[in-house]
Amino acid sequence: MKDGIYRNTCPRNCYGTCGILSYVKNGRLMKVTGDPKHGYTKGRLCAKGYASTQFVYNTQRLKYPMIQSPRGSGNWKRISWDEAYSIIAGKIIELNQRYGSNLASGYNKFSGNLGLLHFAVEGMFNSFGPHTKPTGNPCALTGKLAVNQSFGDNYSSVPEDMAHANLIVIWGANPAVTNVHQMKFIYEARRRGAKFVVIDPVFTRTAEKADIYIQINPGTDGLLALGIAKIIIEKGIDFEESTRDQTIGWDQYKHFIQHQIDLVEVSKQTGVSMEAMEVLAEFYGNLKPAVTWNGLGLQRNDRGGHSISAINSLAAMTGNLSNPNGGLYYMHFDIDYFPQLLLNHQGPVHPTIKNSREVDISNFSKNALTLTDPPLKFLWVASRNIITQDQNFKSWKQLFNQLELIVTVDLYLTKTAKQSDIVLPAASHFEEEDLNIGYWHYWLSINQKAIPPYYEAKSDLQIARELTKKLNELSPEFSNFPYEKKTIDWIKEELSPEIMGQYGLSSYEDLLEGPRRKIEIAHSIVNLEKFKLLPAIEAHSYDQDQVETLQKPLTYRLLTPQSLLKIHSQYEMVSWLDHRETDNIIEISNNAAIEHAIEDHSKIEIYNDHGLIVGIAKINPTLPNNVVLAPQAGSDPINQLISPKGEQSAKGSSTFFYDSMVKIRRKSDKNV
Repeated sequence: MKDGIYRNTCPRNCYGTCGILSYVKNGRLMKVTGDPKHGYTKGRLCAKGYASTQFVYNTQRLKYPMIQSPRGSGNWKRISWDEAYSIIAGKIIELNQRYGSNLASGYNKFSGNLGLLHFAVEGMFNSFGPHTKPTGNPCALTGKLAVNQSFGDNYSSVPEDMAHANLIVIWGANPAVTNVHQMKFIYEARRRGAKFVVIDPVFTRTAEKADIYIQINPGTDGLLALGIAKIIIEKGIDFEESTRDQTIGWDQYKHFIQHQIDLVEVSKQTGVSMEAMEVLAEFYGNLKPAVTWNGLGLQRNDRGGHSISAINSLAAMTGNLSNPNGGLYYMHFDIDYFPQLLLNHQGPVHPTIKNSREVDISNFSKNALTLTDPPLKFLWVASRNIITQDQNFKSWKQLFNQLELIVTVDLYLTKTAKQSDIVLPAASHFEEEDLNIGYWHYWLSINQKAIPPYYEAKSDLQIARELTKKLNELSPEFSNFPYEKKTIDWIKEELSPEIMGQYGLSSYEDLLEGPRRKIEIAHSIVNLEKFKLLPAIEAHSYDQDQVETLQKPLTYRLLTPQSLLKIHSQYEMVSWLDHRETDNIIEISNNAAIEHAIEDHSKIEIYNDHGLIVGIAKINPTLPNNVVLAPQAGSDPINQLISPKGEQSAKGSSTFFYDSMVKIRRKSDKNV
């Protein structure tokens, strides 16, 4: 690699998708800075981004392919890439011969790297023909479906436009921790005189900066939105006629609000005072333009879809979606408009099996265990640390015992990698080429290969090319993956004429000069003609069940937000970001501490039918009485307490991480 400055993009599952300038000398990454040509991140990175050199050059990074026997023993042996490919290809072919198809082979992949070329995993498996694959999105699908139901399509406003709003209302998001770049646009709006409101069960770092903070009972956001709408309707709104003309279902929505929503009951169930609701109604009715932000947190319960629909409807009926610089935010899915040629690669046709076998990723292990004829026997894990990110560990243990070969591709020996048979060292985003599109802002950026691979690390695409070549050597025409195609060819093909036009590109080389914003999203006004106001039939889904849940004695709702310096288990090996003394902190309310005779900094246990976690108590006087707060990841992953998605949950929904209930007790040697 030549010395110089390269353009990279952070590919993590994060709002930023930050533009990076990488400074390389003698083939080594010396430092990184933000790319000033990126119009959203504007030359800044978060702490994780600035720690990139430690992430890349870390003694704990995987250097070579390794195999362990027996599984989980820690008895690792270095092997060559050719040996690894031969073992893996041999197992895939043997399973195909045993069962007459590739359904016994599957993968579990999600969001460790969101670059377009990391769909190489999906493309590789597609090239075998029908197989077993995950479907869904455990983090955001519930909200996506609710937004699509409201708008009839994918929609999220332009984040830079938030700087020109006169009202910003955030429901269940904490950008001061999870979307730090957005804060500059919020601060700019406040300097212009905007009001800033945060609605959240937890008094977050973002709430600290708000003009008004409203603490709400978890899972009742939709009911609060309906209550605010009722107050506005009762006072009379000047824009009723235009709302009726521009949306679908106004008369039914208004009738339901007037006759079914009781403000006293709303206040009781949400925990929000009448005074606070009056203030919110006044703000929504009178401050224009207003923006509303639906956070990922509020859709992580079984009422999350309804909450987002109700909040969307509130924004629409107050005229804030057709107002310049007003709008509504969740996340967008513009990646779906790209060709995604790797994801959509068509494999060979099977004589009797038409399609691959799909497994809901939100409860993958339990669903995979039900598969027969054939059972799942081989699992490829990529861009994911199952044991830190997933739930239902009892069924995962059963599935692991059933599997004959587990292969994990990662940069580090994660908790999941330690339970695998073979681990393959993955390249970092500085060691590969890629193309990146975010899900919050609308900027497209390139990721150049800036440095040589760390020891024998390889990209997902390179692994797919080489493994499929080995498969065809052992069994001719087993795979139809175009392994001769180079990385740059895949990138250029993703930049179709339509995509080039949308981003104002004349050639691939334009992106080497800097990121480009999508031209068609130059404003945040939405056409409301297809907007559907909240269906009334869902709105009474709170009632007594919610009240009983909140009143169960000595049982607490577990909330597990992201931390500032990690994304799940990513970056936990980086010493600059290492705060292990806070990894096992469990925050409880004053009332919970008194009830259980727990002192600050004492050892406690939180537990339920799925597991038990030991941590250090931190008494948080701002925490609701019925809530326990613990960060994701850490040495003892909190996700083992997450309740598996029940049979009654909506099909195709996210994982309802925030519906998990736990009990608390002081740590004692006698406790089992």
